[in-house]
Amino acid sequence: MIRLLIAAPSAVVRAGLEAVAASSPNLTVVGAHRDLSAVDELRPDVVLASLPLEDLVPAPAIVLLNDDPQGAWTQETLRSGVRAVLSPSASPPEILAAVEAAAAGLAVIDPQELDALVSAGARPPAAGSQSLTPRELEVLRMIADGAPNKTIAWKLEISEHTVKFHVASIMAKLNANSRTEAVTTGIRRGLILI
Repeated sequence: MIRLLIAAPSAVVRAGLEAVAASSPNLTVVGAHRDLSAVDELRPDVVLASLPLEDLVPAPAIVLLNDDPQGAWTQETLRSGVRAVLSPSASPPEILAAVEAAAAGLAVIDPQELDALVSAGARPPAAGSQSLTPRELEVLRMIADGAPNKTIAWKLEISEHTVKFHVASIMAKLNANSRTEAVTTGIRRGLILI
């Protein structure tokens, strides 16, 4: 059972979010408040908040309803524990899925913002790292799917030696010591969508 705290200044919004939460057998609402002052006392697994960014305080996992979903992803919100940012017009199933995903430790992006991120390409590489080529991105995604070099070579119609070259290049560019670390880094940088 996921312990959920609802935080919104508006009593109407709180009531609406409580009704959404009540429709899921996996959630227990431990409180509904104007702000996040009860986080330490109630110890929720997830906070469902419709608050201004400046009102956020650190919490285990926050699902934030915000008018600017893409703009809400800041270092400060991440430090506060934001794991999902959705538009206030998100549907009840989207909100419930985001709460469950946040409870599982996953990050969630508003479906409309996902298209913008995908069309814009991967995030810029971190300082000191090089960007992956389109072929390296293909290989990295296949590695994430658990494909061995032989399968990757067959699917891409290239030699195993070329696959090994791509894997070595990927690991060097991502500063990874293993295939698993390369995949993890790829996910963190937004190169791989899960």
